[in-house]
Amino acid sequence: MFETIVIATDGSESVSRAVGVALDIADRFDATVHALYVVDSGEVESSPDAVREDLRDALDAQGREALDEVRERAAETVAIDVEGTVREGRPAAEIAAYAREVDADCVATGTRGRHGENRFLIGSVAERVVRTCPVPVLTVRQLTGEDPRRTTI
Repeated sequence: MFETIVIATDGSESVSRAVGVALDIADRFDATVHALYVVDSGEVESSPDAVREDLRDALDAQGREALDEVRERAAETVAIDVEGTVREGRPAAEIAAYAREVDADCVATGTRGRHGENRFLIGSVAERVVRTCPVPVLTVRQLTGEDPRRTTI
């Protein structure tokens, strides 16, 4: 059913649970896993000229760290190799384009990321991915410690 899964990560704690769920699905279906981090070009372009390149470099480094975390977790838990990619652009559009490029069967993402406090439903990027992605999107909600439905993955 799932041959290729894309994990969209921003390195936040809220994506951690989505990574676990996606890796579990990949393990069960022997799927290929791609992790994707998108440097938000709007965030970079809206920064002052004097710091724009430094910001771009910092976000690129943050993205590589986020991808390394996914790779390490995959190696520790399910022994799956993960191909990681950092791109720059509008996050939802880049995630959808990447899913098409790798012929993904599913995109997994967390529902609360860096911009989550500004959204009431599932987060602006996750919401746009759900609305625009050409393949099914698995959104995984970050559960709080007080939530009685909390599970360990």
